[in-house]
Amino acid sequence: MLLAIDVGNTQTVVGVYDSAAEGGSGAAVGLVEHWRLSTDGDRTADEHGIVIRSLLDGIGIDLEADITGVAVCSGVPRILSHLRDMVSRYLPVAALVIEPGVRTGMPILYDNPKEVGADRIANAVAAYDLYGGPTVVVDFGTGNNFDVISEAGEFIGGAIAPGIEISLDALFGRAAALRAVELVEPRSVIGKSTVESIQSGTLYGFTAMIDGMNARFLAELGEANIVATGGLAPLIAPVSSTIEHVEPFLTLHGLRIVHGRNRDR
Repeated sequence: MLLAIDVGNTQTVVGVYDSAAEGGSGAAVGLVEHWRLSTDGDRTADEHGIVIRSLLDGIGIDLEADITGVAVCSGVPRILSHLRDMVSRYLPVAALVIEPGVRTGMPILYDNPKEVGADRIANAVAAYDLYGGPTVVVDFGTGNNFDVISEAGEFIGGAIAPGIEISLDALFGRAAALRAVELVEPRSVIGKSTVESIQSGTLYGFTAMIDGMNARFLAELGEANIVATGGLAPLIAPVSSTIEHVEPFLTLHGLRIVHGRNRDR
C-alpha cells in the first residue's frame, strides 16, 4: 500500500492507496481512506509516526507491515524534514518527495522550474492524467492557485491569489465590528444581515474572481478543462460558471502517479 502525504501551510491531507482496491472514480480510484489534519510545524518525527500509526490502526492497516511506499509533497520545509525522519525510523522504504531531480513526466515551462510548488506539480500531473490538456487546475488552499497544463502535457504557468480563509482572517482581524461566520450560500446575493452580507461577498465575490481568471485563461488557450480541488472547492464549484470537475483528492492522485514513475529508482 502507498501512503501519500500532502502538507499544506494550513492543512495536511493523508491518504492510503491500494492498487488492488476496487471502487471510486477519478482521483479516488484505489483510495482506501483519507484524513485531513491541521498542519503543525512543531510536531516531531516521532509524533508524526504516532499520529499516522493511530490513523492506520483505526482502519486495520499496520504501518510497518502493510505500507510499501511513501510519497510526499510539502510546502513547509521544517515539516518535510520531520516526515523524512519519521519514514526512515519506522519504515524500510525511503520517502519519495516531489522535488528537483524527481521524475514527474511533465516538463515545467517556468522561468525557474524550482520555484513551482510541489503541490502544484502533483495537481498538474494528476489533472493531465485524468483529463488531458489543455487543463486549468484551481486549487483552493491558503492561496488560490491556478495551474495551466498544455495540450502536450506541459506545465506552462498559472497564477496565485490570496485564499478565501486567509482573506476572511484578515477581514475579521482588522474590522472589530465583524465576526467569523459559517461559509455557506446565503439566501440571496443581497444580504439581509451582516452574516449574510459576508457570506455573499465571500462566496460570490471569490467565485467571480475564479470565473474571471478562468475566462482569461480560456481566451489565451482557446478551450480547456477546468478542474477544482482543495477544501473549499465543493463550496465554490456549484455557483461557478467555469468549473467543470471537482477532484478532492487530486494532489494525492498526483503523488501516486509520481511515485509510480520513480519506483524503479
